Amino acid sequence: MKPLAGVRIADFSLHAAGPFCTHILSQLGAECIKVESAARPDIFRKPHPVYGRMGPASFDQVASNKLSIRINLKDAKGVALAKKLVGVSDLVCESFRPGVMERLGLGYSALAALKPSVVMVSVSSSGQSGPDSHFAGYAPLFGAWGALGYLTGYEDGPPVEMRHVMDHSVGMNAAMAAVAAVYRLRQTGRGGHVDVSAREVACSLVGEALLFAAAGGEPARIGNGHLRMAPHGVFRTREEDRWLTIAVGTDAEWRRLAKLIDAPHLLSDPRFQTRASRHMHRQVLHGEVEHWTMTREAGEAERKLQAAGIAAHVSCNMEDIAHDRHLRERGTVVDVVDTTGRERAALKAPIRFSKSDVGMTRGTPRLGEDEDYVFGDLLGLSREDRQSLIDQQVIY
Repeated sequence: MKPLAGVRIADFSLHAAGPFCTHILSQLGAECIKVESAARPDIFRKPHPVYGRMGPASFDQVASNKLSIRINLKDAKGVALAKKLVGVSDLVCESFRPGVMERLGLGYSALAALKPSVVMVSVSSSGQSGPDSHFAGYAPLFGAWGALGYLTGYEDGPPVEMRHVMDHSVGMNAAMAAVAAVYRLRQTGRGGHVDVSAREVACSLVGEALLFAAAGGEPARIGNGHLRMAPHGVFRTREEDRWLTIAVGTDAEWRRLAKLIDAPHLLSDPRFQTRASRHMHRQVLHGEVEHWTMTREAGEAERKLQAAGIAAHVSCNMEDIAHDRHLRERGTVVDVVDTTGRERAALKAPIRFSKSDVGMTRGTPRLGEDEDYVFGDLLGLSREDRQSLIDQQVIY
């Protein structure tokens, strides 16, 4: 049995951050029912040519393992149908701009009046309250608001804004909050409204830079460097656009590296005697190390460095991940069937339990694929009633 078996989610979330939250929860065992309509499907469901295939690639990464139904939330009967779904669910997730669910008649107050034990998780750019709560936002803006973009990039270049990593970080935080709220529900019978702000998630990731700034310092962009370690960075290899990441943290590691790259003269160079002096002359040192990496294939260099106890790895591309033996053996990369009936690689939740399973049991659902089960078995609508709602474009 999966950890969240028995938990049901009415999923009104869209795009990436909210859907990634429910995607993780579904892999932990929750039954996730995604609500869309033919008039307004999730924008990520739109097929587009990407990665050598024509399909909803962005949607696939956050929709696998979910059930799909259609409800027209612009229709009062559709809202009533959505409330029936909430009535048989433990958790409601949404990622509209603040105020949208209230205008639809599906805000937390309305749902709590219907079902006091309901837990609602709302994911938005700046939260449900505050002067900026009305702001729209996408992943690059989350990093900009949270100062992550300002801290990322090279010293002589502009900020580099985050993209998918922000949506997924927000989704992970929302999933953690949802599990906590469901635990409280199980312990006390009390529901509640969970407010997750993408902007605040980004702020929570700035770490020691905030302390440094609060003490009067000015954090700088350091590219692939490190505040203390050297050598530290991404190095060219003999192969075209094949890079090697190396991080040397101690004097012992530095001595092993110098020996491995057959550069004993570096050990006697006063510029590289201590960690502080190596960091001060890191640009020169970077060039010395790259003289060696550029004579090696990336995989070969990685193996030699790892054997010497030095943290190093090829900077993986997506093909590496899809065929990674370690990830395949651990079941992190799995094959699922997509909406075309073809198999594709997918990433399982990065969590393991000793006494229960996690992961995907199905691929991306077609729009409305699971309506027989949801509307018929769960909500008890007869085929005649459902056909009537289809004819009225309530189920649409």
